[in-house]
Amino acid sequence: MNLILLEPHDVAQNGQALLRDQRRLTHLREVHRAQPGDTLTVGCANGLIGKAELTAIGPDQATLRWEHLGEPPPPALPVHLVLALPRPRMLARTLEHVTALGVKRMTLLHTKRVEKSYWQSPELRPEKIHQHLVLGLEQARDTVMPSVTLVKGFRAFLDEHLPALLAQGRGLVAHPGMASPCPRGINEETVLFIGPEGGFIDWEVDQLLNAGCEGMHLGPRILRVETAVTALLSRLF
Repeated sequence: MNLILLEPHDVAQNGQALLRDQRRLTHLREVHRAQPGDTLTVGCANGLIGKAELTAIGPDQATLRWEHLGEPPPPALPVHLVLALPRPRMLARTLEHVTALGVKRMTLLHTKRVEKSYWQSPELRPEKIHQHLVLGLEQARDTVMPSVTLVKGFRAFLDEHLPALLAQGRGLVAHPGMASPCPRGINEETVLFIGPEGGFIDWEVDQLLNAGCEGMHLGPRILRVETAVTALLSRLF
């Protein structure tokens, strides 16, 4: 936890914040070994970053008094990530990784090779998604919460979502066997499509390419989704 993210329910009056959840309290005690008088990095959700003094800490509550909140969060990546829904355990890690890297817009998509049972996972509950996003923000010292959209049908995605997404920027489909390598160091608005383990099926690739997306690859190696996502974002931006 490189930043304590203060959400609206944490903030009290007179420039103070109260932390009552055991996850953050345990981290303060066991990792930071924080004591009253210590200065910690804090940030308001979707707001600014600064310093706060720990004024008290006990088994059930910690009190912070912020000194100055004037630093903006780090810039976001200019990307909307469209990710075929991974298996639940991989989804949790991937959400944290891409949030730490600066992705602010995500769509989790059903494709042919996505197991239907994945959509029943507790990891897709709003509170669980929020938890993983918070962990990513804390890691990266960021405060701006990403948006996550769930789309359970590929055909519905093509009709109802894809045109608006491609109006935002350049569409790139990461898929093994594409003719072009992944671009490097771009800074334009981009919609990045990443398939499931096993990749998109040919029909799905054809639909995305026919809509105006460009195909590209990361080389001959077949990577896990969480590895491919990190590699692609790092190389692209």
